[in-house]
Amino acid sequence: MAQIHKLSRRDFLKASSLTTVSIALAACAPAQVNVEAPVANADEALQRLLEGNQRYAANRSTDLNESQSRRAELAKGQSPFATIFSCVDSRVPPELIFDRGLGDLFVIRTAGQVIDKAVLGSLEFGVAELKIPLLMVLGHEKCGAVKATIEAVENNAEAEAEINWLVDGIRPAVEAAKGQSGDLLDNAVKANVGLTVERLKGSPILSEAVEKGELRIVGARYDLDTGIVEISS
Repeated sequence: MAQIHKLSRRDFLKASSLTTVSIALAACAPAQVNVEAPVANADEALQRLLEGNQRYAANRSTDLNESQSRRAELAKGQSPFATIFSCVDSRVPPELIFDRGLGDLFVIRTAGQVIDKAVLGSLEFGVAELKIPLLMVLGHEKCGAVKATIEAVENNAEAEAEINWLVDGIRPAVEAAKGQSGDLLDNAVKANVGLTVERLKGSPILSEAVEKGELRIVGARYDLDTGIVEISS
């Protein structure tokens, strides 16, 4: 019969201490982050976004690259590979749904992606100064701003204070979606994205970049239930 070795209290505490130290060291070790090459064009930028979204939707998000070394690197300058113009909805954070880290995305957000001069100027800045090759207008399922606009239109009413300015901005999309088969809200969300894309193409700075092949503007829709982003235009 094999002799059973009894672990003394001192041995147990020693072993436990070593285990604790190992765990602590592992926790303090810098996370391994893949170093990516700069994107060469809008197609590569879009592919990188969609691959990140697939990871997010499959619950396989990677390290978001928020390390001290990354912060130090970005302090020298930024070079985001895509601009995301999206809704302010708290359920649609671009960096998370595309599984991207610090310095990757140039994000502008307003309720229902309504454009004003500050928004347009910011989008133009991203192209003119930062040379960002991809601009995505990102709408989403069950958008509250679009829903509020539908209610205002149907009731021939105005929203309170400056909220009505948002309603006026989204109203053309609701009017365009009327009479279409299917869900009015979702149709209006898609119409709002499409109209926004077309309006952005009317910007001299953006349109010139598109004509030169330096910029691609796309529309997309985020599904709250599945986490998937689908390109719509």
